[in-house]
Amino acid sequence: MRNKPFWKEAPLLRLAVCLMSGIVIGDHFVVGWPLLLICVIMVVTALLLWKHEHLQSMAISVCFVVLGWLLMAHQKTSLQVVWPEGEVSYEAVVLSEPVEKPKTMAVDVLLTESGHKLKCYLYKDDRSRRLRIGDGLQIQSRIESNSDWRKGSFDYRRYLEIHGFTGRTFVASWKWQKTRVSLAHLSRLERMRLTFLKYRSRLLERISAQGTDADAYAVVAAMALGDKSALTQELKDVYSVTGASHVLALSGLHLGIIYTLLSLFVFRRRWQVLSQLVIILSVWAFVFLVGISTSVVRSAVMLSVYALLSLGHRDRMSVNTLAFTAIVMLMVSPMSLFDVGFQMSYMAVLSILLFVPLLECVFTAEYLMSHRVVRWLWGMVAVSLSAQIGTAPLIAYYFGRFSCYFLLTNFIVIPAAMLILYLSLVVLLVPLLANLLYTIVAALNSLLAQIAAIPGASIENLHPTKIQTTMIYLIIVAVYLLSVKLTCIRANARYR
Repeated sequence: MRNKPFWKEAPLLRLAVCLMSGIVIGDHFVVGWPLLLICVIMVVTALLLWKHEHLQSMAISVCFVVLGWLLMAHQKTSLQVVWPEGEVSYEAVVLSEPVEKPKTMAVDVLLTESGHKLKCYLYKDDRSRRLRIGDGLQIQSRIESNSDWRKGSFDYRRYLEIHGFTGRTFVASWKWQKTRVSLAHLSRLERMRLTFLKYRSRLLERISAQGTDADAYAVVAAMALGDKSALTQELKDVYSVTGASHVLALSGLHLGIIYTLLSLFVFRRRWQVLSQLVIILSVWAFVFLVGISTSVVRSAVMLSVYALLSLGHRDRMSVNTLAFTAIVMLMVSPMSLFDVGFQMSYMAVLSILLFVPLLECVFTAEYLMSHRVVRWLWGMVAVSLSAQIGTAPLIAYYFGRFSCYFLLTNFIVIPAAMLILYLSLVVLLVPLLANLLYTIVAALNSLLAQIAAIPGASIENLHPTKIQTTMIYLIIVAVYLLSVKLTCIRANARYR
């Protein structure tokens, strides 16, 4: 057990919380250049207080609050685009596979001149269905600002802003055509991202050509390459009710599997620095391949820090490391704080880091070392319970649901996810094994559907308010602190 509270072992956690506080303030109050002046003054003040540790610590905390406020104000300003009245003609490049709606085909497009990203709704026809990532379009339409549509706790405008969309457009079938477009005005990062997305599209076509089960293909595409466009609402509901949705969203579980696999094939002992560099570059290439989603970037940053610290044999996975990744991501994109994926990802990992050591104390280390099966089973239970503690309030708030059989589900889906991911990589090289892969995925889908059909599989229509959700987390923190205190008392009594 740790001798000090986690907040003293993780000084970066306080800075991450201060940065988040500033972002929340900046979301409600936009201030101009005076905020930059305040930030400079606070930095100078922090430097001058080097002889006063506590005062300097307070000044640095205020600096991060002001910095978060400033970054959020800047990002909100960059997303406020005034579109011209009436129809305009422009060139764009397709960033996503078409998603079928009742009357339209929805695609994400990037304007090649300005770099702005739009939600584009094309009237449904054979041409729009055949669009692929990387296709150039010549469009004439009216571009609208993001709408304020809401449904429950879901804010569509906020969703679009978080993902970088500055507007939307509805395009008639006779007002667009495919054409060659120049990408010279786009940043090198955007061009590289587009190249990886086109390569992912080709890999998805190769996988889909090997099977006929649409649901099985949808799960493989989501788990292996991060494309969830083929998932039906019924399939999403099955995974949600059973508490298995986390395996469909690429996260630390998937990157951890890839990191472990790569570690088996590199020359680790003689050239450790070079091997870790090769692994991390491969991991980041995979991040670009699957579309740079929030949870994957968080996992990649943590794995990069993990690899760096492993060279110095330091504590590689800690609350401090998690806080560092949060600071990095929020500095790059402050609005990520309001992304459901960001919140769920970080709360799950934070809860695992805090609660797993407590749950491991239920059995003595000697007992677990001598009973490997119990150690594996209890390790799975500890991680699943810890992640559920951290994410259950958010799931109830955003989705109004609590999955009652999540422990049973995790014993099934986590080993299955490892097998599916490994087989997916093999199928890309040996297509003849595709039938085996689709058979395993179909069996998993069928088993989860049976679990979802069990009475009491989930508690529905919860929808706590923001205040109630906050109170639940305060109770969780109180229980955690009490558990730490009791564990320390028991440990001290044992050594008397």
